[in-house]
Amino acid sequence: MDLNGFAAMDMDAENLGPCLTSFVDDGTVESHRYFLARRTVLEMLKDRGFAIPNSEIESTLEDFREKFGQRPDIDRLRISSMHRNDLSNKVLVIFCGPNAVKVNVIRSILTQIMNKESLSRLILIIQKPMTSQAMKAVELLSFKVEIFQLPRMSQKDAIARYYGLEKGQVVKVTYSSEIIETHVTYRCVW
Repeated sequence: MDLNGFAAMDMDAENLGPCLTSFVDDGTVESHRYFLARRTVLEMLKDRGFAIPNSEIESTLEDFREKFGQRPDIDRLRISSMHRNDLSNKVLVIFCGPNAVKVNVIRSILTQIMNKESLSRLILIIQKPMTSQAMKAVELLSFKVEIFQLPRMSQKDAIARYYGLEKGQVVKVTYSSEIIETHVTYRCVW
């Protein structure tokens, strides 16, 4: 025993074992953020009745990184699916990356879409706001376009400061109340 009444312990990493090291993520914040966003979109599409394999939703972060890498190419993250009950109802999901979405980005996306006539819905996942000119270009499209932006949390937010969160980190926020049992959302620290 030492003078404070605590048994002397050897505090090297070997004694800590896997319990703490299992929480260490050696990957990039970027790949983790895209993993969470893509999985959420897959869950949403499945809930809406689109044909999404369970294996895609149940894929782990490690599986994601093996397939897409530590710095995912946003073009490879695209999701294309048909509705289970209406094969003419086709959706395409495009991740727009970290830059502001300008009209030239919308034009570029449109040139890359094959079979625009058969597309029912386009979902754009954006990280920064879309310019007003880009919004006008989207409104002219013949198919429905939905725009999702990951809600943000300021780095100055009390919770972000409490946990020492850094810009770019994605946080899972769980709400519980009497009205809604549990609601889960994700926020991106900026």
